Amino acid sequence: MHENALPESVHVVRGEQVRMPVQVRAATGITAQFLLPAGPARETLAAAGLEPVTPLPGRVPATLGFMHYLDGDLGVYHEFLVALMCRQPGVRGSTGVFIHWLPVDELFTCEAGQTIWGFPKEIAAIDVTTRGTHTRCEVRLNDRAVVAMEFARGVPAPSGMGAMTLDAYTHRDGVLRRTPWTMRAGGTRMRPGGARIELGDHPISDDLRRLGLPRKALFTNHIGELTMRFDDAAPVSSRS
Repeated sequence: MHENALPESVHVVRGEQVRMPVQVRAATGITAQFLLPAGPARETLAAAGLEPVTPLPGRVPATLGFMHYLDGDLGVYHEFLVALMCRQPGVRGSTGVFIHWLPVDELFTCEAGQTIWGFPKEIAAIDVTTRGTHTRCEVRLNDRAVVAMEFARGVPAPSGMGAMTLDAYTHRDGVLRRTPWTMRAGGTRMRPGGARIELGDHPISDDLRRLGLPRKALFTNHIGELTMRFDDAAPVSSRS
């Protein structure tokens, strides 16, 4: 290692040092859970060296939603999430979520996400509006509508279960990576259903249709107080 090289726990992004683990001290978000047909998800996951988790025969849990990061090491920004429940084939205890798409609206977090963890981040216009008990999030790429989701507010839910850690899998430049992702949620509200999806005319919209969206959400979760921690990514395997 060069004498001036930084330790492995420090990354340089756009000339700034990012120290591990990355902390999110305050965020809010809304997520919706779906059960998608296993076939299309299996094709997507196989390209990354993963396989779907199917708690019900032929169905894969998926999460769609958005986050508003208010105070964290990567700045203030909005983010939209598409994730599929997965595992490494033949590896016990490897269940996690594959981050399929993760648009954001700020350059620094976009580059950090791509280079540190291999997250599929790209710059998008993300507009969030709230009217009464409904919140709507719209995502556009190059002035083309990709996806919009409208969420209905639920009822207060218990949120004193402590921190939860799961593995986030990403696949970029032929490398499968696993990132330990820890979350602590408070001020939560939940309801059955509660989410409506609209897909646009972008190629990513077509990919979401291929996965089986839109479908009726199982439930929706509003998170009023969210903290997170992202550790360094660990390569799992390399694929040509």
